[in-house]
Amino acid sequence: MKTNLLSFLCAATVVAYLQRSALGVPSKAIERELELTSGDMGLVWLAWYIGYAVFQLPSGALAERFGSKPALVGFAVMWSALTGLTGCATGFTGLLSLWCAMGVAQAGIFVCATKAVAAVFPNTERAFASGALACSMAGGAALSQWLTGELFGPLTWQQVLFAYTLPGFAWALAFALVVPNPERGALPAAPPADVPRAPTPWGRLFTNPHMVLLCVQQFARAAATALFFTWFPRYLQETKGVSAAESGTLSAIPLIVGMFGGLLGGAISDVILSRTRNERLARQGTAFVAMALCTGVSVGAYFVDTASAVVVLVSAAAFCAYAAGGNAYAISMRMGGTRVAAVFATMNMAGNVGAGVFPFALGKIADTTGDWNLAMVLFAALFGCSAVCWLLLNPKGALLEDPT
Repeated sequence: MKTNLLSFLCAATVVAYLQRSALGVPSKAIERELELTSGDMGLVWLAWYIGYAVFQLPSGALAERFGSKPALVGFAVMWSALTGLTGCATGFTGLLSLWCAMGVAQAGIFVCATKAVAAVFPNTERAFASGALACSMAGGAALSQWLTGELFGPLTWQQVLFAYTLPGFAWALAFALVVPNPERGALPAAPPADVPRAPTPWGRLFTNPHMVLLCVQQFARAAATALFFTWFPRYLQETKGVSAAESGTLSAIPLIVGMFGGLLGGAISDVILSRTRNERLARQGTAFVAMALCTGVSVGAYFVDTASAVVVLVSAAAFCAYAAGGNAYAISMRMGGTRVAAVFATMNMAGNVGAGVFPFALGKIADTTGDWNLAMVLFAALFGCSAVCWLLLNPKGALLEDPT
């Protein structure tokens, strides 16, 4: 049950990131064809993340109401259809609206996945499961950068988007037919959905200092890693003189390295927790070290001159960032208790606000200054902010337990 479920969740993540990263490589051609500026493309990405962030809480409510499996099947069908429809855009308004709607549809993927993982995996295995999801995020984005670089040219960007709908539809059908409902065999910490309980106390959740720190680190880390899915191919084109196809291949490398970071970081955290039973050391400690290393190598990336050197240093940052990511997911499950979907949705909403702000801000900066090297300054500063949050964060038990 656990292996089968995790395999399907990882496959859904690969498909989702294949689709959501598809505009990065052809961004220059899209701007030219639709008569956009870099600032306009930044707004398109911002709209995606706003839709994704705003719908985190509603998607969490849907997952709690209907269960993770039915909700995830529905979301996958919707986001895949909207990926293809985005290729029908003929101007800025259409592109922004359709891509925003696609972000709304993808908002439920990790809320549902986290709820399913919390129902099936014990606490000492959740960081590895979360790391596997992080690995799949990086893998899907890497596949998207490489494959889009290969397809774009022989195909138009519209045709690429249409082709990317097909794996989403296939996954939804297979998941619906093959995987049993995860909540049906839930662990005691995740009771069946039909057990009556009080409404979620959102005010108490939003004001808890540890929840605030968890959200701020997610905001900063997700904002920095958004570079991989949005502007990094363009950054390489503008600052290092590589072609669109080369930028797609080079942009895939940090994400491939990040895959190993996600798996290794989660595995190490779970081993430390199993041996010490010290969640602060296992979750907070490993995440802080990873984010501190992220900050250092990102600063170094600002000072190097060649595309290969930038890719090496950014790859090291990706490894560390994804190593820390599994710990954030595991802590949200621990803090969530019987309210996993609500706590994770809140954290992930904060992360995707950050992930939307970064490409928008960088697009505006590039339009205003013409200096794409400032991308690395923002990249390093955001990782530094996340490291500080991890230093202060003390992972507690469940924040929102129902009264007994």
